[in-house]
Amino acid sequence: MVRIARERVSHLFGLAEREARGPHPELADRYVALARRIGMRYNVRLRQEYRELYCRSCSAFWVEGRTVRTRLRSGIRVRTCLRCGRQRRTPTSKLAASSPPPSDPGSRELPRDEGALSIPIPDEGDLVDEETEEE
Repeated sequence: MVRIARERVSHLFGLAEREARGPHPELADRYVALARRIGMRYNVRLRQEYRELYCRSCSAFWVEGRTVRTRLRSGIRVRTCLRCGRQRRTPTSKLAASSPPPSDPGSRELPRDEGALSIPIPDEGDLVDEETEEE
């Protein structure tokens, strides 16, 4: 039953996306509401990409500029539903905020000092004034 419920939820979100761009955008909201009800009845969690596509308050399928407004403020994405006014705040991508991934233990990397370019610094005796060379 759970597998069938997941398939139906996936199919309904596909239909909602198609109808949102098509001639009947109000059907997209109905498909989202049905998908949510199926998920609740069979205790199936919606996938992360589906949870980003609708308003949790009024079940409106979000279409950028038509039913949702997105703003980025200091590392937080604020999405405002233009039907009910509910705001949803989520942090922006975790990859941009985190440090670079750790290196593979099997790969050999040089420490910073060994891999840096070395420029020879001349001694004071090596510096010769151009005027004294001509004499």
